[in-house]
Amino acid sequence: MERKYNKQPKLHIRKGDTVLVLAGDDKDKQGKVLEVLADKNRAIVEGINMVTKHQKPSAGKPEGGIKKMEGTIHISNLMLVDPSSGKPTRTGRKLNEKGKLQRFSKKTGEFIK
Repeated sequence: MERKYNKQPKLHIRKGDTVLVLAGDDKDKQGKVLEVLADKNRAIVEGINMVTKHQKPSAGKPEGGIKKMEGTIHISNLMLVDPSSGKPTRTGRKLNEKGKLQRFSKKTGEFIK
């Protein structure tokens, strides 16, 4: 059934989470999520998928030059690292004590933030 109001997809990863990379050149590396692009199902992870960007000199930056920065990586290639155990885990959603949906670790069963 399609959502009526909030059309934005619910993702298993949020800004500030520590994640493990499952595929690609940076496989088995961990990093902190800097930004989540929910509409594209992609995330920017600190130190992962480094790309080179050539900047043209401008009035603000007269020197220009070559800059290394993080590229985006697809959400399906990331797995959340459980903050309590430090191991990668799948996530689910269930009601907490206050009756609000919250993420939980499927490995330990504990709530995540």
